[in-house]
Amino acid sequence: SPAWLLDALYKSPLKRPVLGLLFFAVYLVVNQLFAAEHVPDFSDSLKRADHYEVKIARDKWGVPHIIGKTDSDVAYGLAYAHAEDDFKTIERVILAARGKLASVEGEKFAPNDYYVHLTKIWEGMDERFAKLDPELQSLCQGYADGLNLYASRNPDLLIPSIWPAKPEDLIAGFVHKLPLFIGLHQDIGRLMKQSDKPQKTASVLNPGGVPVGSNFLAVSPSRSADQATRACINTHQPWTGPVAWYEAHLVTDKNNVYGGLFPGSPVILSGHNENITWGHTVNQPDLVDIFELEINPNNKNQYKVDGKWLELEKRVAPIEVKLFKDYRLTVKTELLYSIFGPSMRVEEKVYAIRYGGMDQFRQLEQWWKMGRARNLSEFKEAMRVQALSMFNTGYADKEGNIFYVYNGLIPKRAPGHDWSRTLPGNSRDLIWNEYIPFDELPQVENPAIGFLQNCNSNPFQTTLGDGNPDEAKFDPSCGIEKEMTNRARRALELFGGDKQITREEFFAYKYDKSYAAKSNLRKVISNFIETVKVSDGELQEELELIRNWDGSFDKANRSAALVLMTFRPRSNAMKLKSNKDKFLGNLRETSEALRKNFGRVDVEWGVINRLVRGGKSFPLGGASDTLRAIYGEPQKDGTLNAKAGDCFIQFVEWGKNGKLQSWAIHQFGSATVDSKSPHYSDQSPLFSEEKERKTLFEREEVLANSKRVYKP
Repeated sequence: SPAWLLDALYKSPLKRPVLGLLFFAVYLVVNQLFAAEHVPDFSDSLKRADHYEVKIARDKWGVPHIIGKTDSDVAYGLAYAHAEDDFKTIERVILAARGKLASVEGEKFAPNDYYVHLTKIWEGMDERFAKLDPELQSLCQGYADGLNLYASRNPDLLIPSIWPAKPEDLIAGFVHKLPLFIGLHQDIGRLMKQSDKPQKTASVLNPGGVPVGSNFLAVSPSRSADQATRACINTHQPWTGPVAWYEAHLVTDKNNVYGGLFPGSPVILSGHNENITWGHTVNQPDLVDIFELEINPNNKNQYKVDGKWLELEKRVAPIEVKLFKDYRLTVKTELLYSIFGPSMRVEEKVYAIRYGGMDQFRQLEQWWKMGRARNLSEFKEAMRVQALSMFNTGYADKEGNIFYVYNGLIPKRAPGHDWSRTLPGNSRDLIWNEYIPFDELPQVENPAIGFLQNCNSNPFQTTLGDGNPDEAKFDPSCGIEKEMTNRARRALELFGGDKQITREEFFAYKYDKSYAAKSNLRKVISNFIETVKVSDGELQEELELIRNWDGSFDKANRSAALVLMTFRPRSNAMKLKSNKDKFLGNLRETSEALRKNFGRVDVEWGVINRLVRGGKSFPLGGASDTLRAIYGEPQKDGTLNAKAGDCFIQFVEWGKNGKLQSWAIHQFGSATVDSKSPHYSDQSPLFSEEKERKTLFEREEVLANSKRVYKP
């Protein structure tokens, strides 16, 4: 998960003041608990409303096709359409990026607000915004105006204190998100592991802590039975919340882009235009370093570097915390900075944090340029902006090119140190300021075999045969992962074993629900079956079902439930370790639960694995770390309610003649939170059946097939 940073941050200088002050009512008066409610002023945005030339066309699935003259026009329409479908999540994204979550949702979100202050998200934002491409500035203004129009018409939905929205909110939103994705939570969590942080702390991006991952699959004409180029964009995100996908189509006089985006994004983050398609999967390079500063025993605010004492820069962050109803408390929280980066006191020590992209603010600009690219050369040029601190990136295009890059802002570090551990913060030699250039990152371009994949796995095994990156060129300090997920193994087996892949086969391979014969899970199971000892007659049926499991999580499989609930693989089953006693305990519990809830242990997997939405329940195939990835949450009735995994899936194809076709499916529908909408769950039956919708792309096609066309 990308979002457990806040758990680690909980043991910050903030925690003790918050908990302590809550018990002293005398502080309530001095913190303006009875301040008059802010009344939003939308007049500036409303004055600009007539300047936007845009219309929203909703197709029969409710998907918004935004048609305008310029990017700012469609951003205006997109904001309004997305607000119609999921206003509260967008509002929460703004709250989080402004560092105001605790003022609305209480103390458990105070770590987010501390993080916003610590990482200086808003410092110099006006100057940063002015450095962006003027077209992008206009686009952001258009999006903010569209949000404000919707907000002005729906005052009962608002948290008044944060409105109106402003264009800088969009830039801040991405500056806020990306560090959470790169793994700050892991390193800060290691730093804080001896703290007394609570067992559970709310997370902004992924409150449920569900596994996330992704698949990108592409074949060139040489690997296709019909000489087509095909790609599948298959991210595995939480199904609800601020990093859940929203499907949209943006059409201007110059650009036509279809795909998915997160709440608060004015541009497509993964998708396709007429000429190219691209998608991302999560990667895990080592982008975060922690330094222990040498503190002056006579002055806790001084630290030694190269033999000289330096002063810690000290600031105070006012963090407003909601207590109950409209009562709020402002806590003054210490912020520290050293020449290494943002710093934190932990007991008597001070640690500094330095991470890839810590001064970056062009994330939105890069995604905008990627979506406007017309060919591989232009796409690479957009990637050279190097604003995205991570993400494997896959690509295919109309000309038959396929491409992959292990993208990341990977620091150029001084040799001779173990960068995976906490380092001494006493030498400037350890302060890195440069990253590996884009063109030197691990890449695969048009491999001879004609296919590539990345499924959160080893970039040096992206394809088969010639064309993989040379692992020897990359220093271990890069922290590039070497593991192969089961999804990657199966992709290599399926695509590598078929020299003439049809469209039907391409789709079927994506929905594969099996574990590879040599996968870690199959090895762990084999070892368990060979070594487990039970009393005569105990668990014989259960063990026989597991022994005979064929590796599949098809809906009809009668061993799959026992396997998953006993061994519990996650998004990367390579990390599963053999533990005979634990597995035996799990098996006994699983057997008892299955017999109690279903009267048998050989329950069909589709009976257990469910998509529940809009009062209906649908069977699902697939499971943890299969290409058909599904991650479920246990329910009292013994079923699993899917919460993450396959979600918004896109298939993109250019035929031999260059004709573009694309298909998509969403696990729910376009109305992601409105349970009264007909589009709240209208795609769920198709999703359950592993079917897709043909998308509408050309302007004329969209207008001819729309059910409703309107201006915001």
